[in-house]
Amino acid sequence: MRAFRTLDLLGMARVDFFLENRTGKILLNEVNTIPGFTSISMYPKLWEATGLPYRQLLDRLIDLALAQHRERMRTKYTIELPAGSASEALE
Repeated sequence: MRAFRTLDLLGMARVDFFLENRTGKILLNEVNTIPGFTSISMYPKLWEATGLPYRQLLDRLIDLALAQHRERMRTKYTIELPAGSASEALE
């Protein structure tokens, strides 16, 4: 979870890690932002093990993508300055 959040990821990813038995320390191996995604791939199988079946996982990912799209459409990426502002003096 910390790696996913630190990298500011959205939607799906698989974070692979090693567990050091002697210390219990978790070592990050890789973050795969496009993991295999057939019904027999590890990504959906891992979610299924938590109680989220394949079909519901698909629905959830679609919902997340639509919400992210709505947010991007809502957000303005330009600054509109009023007429007569200081920026006109620079032109």
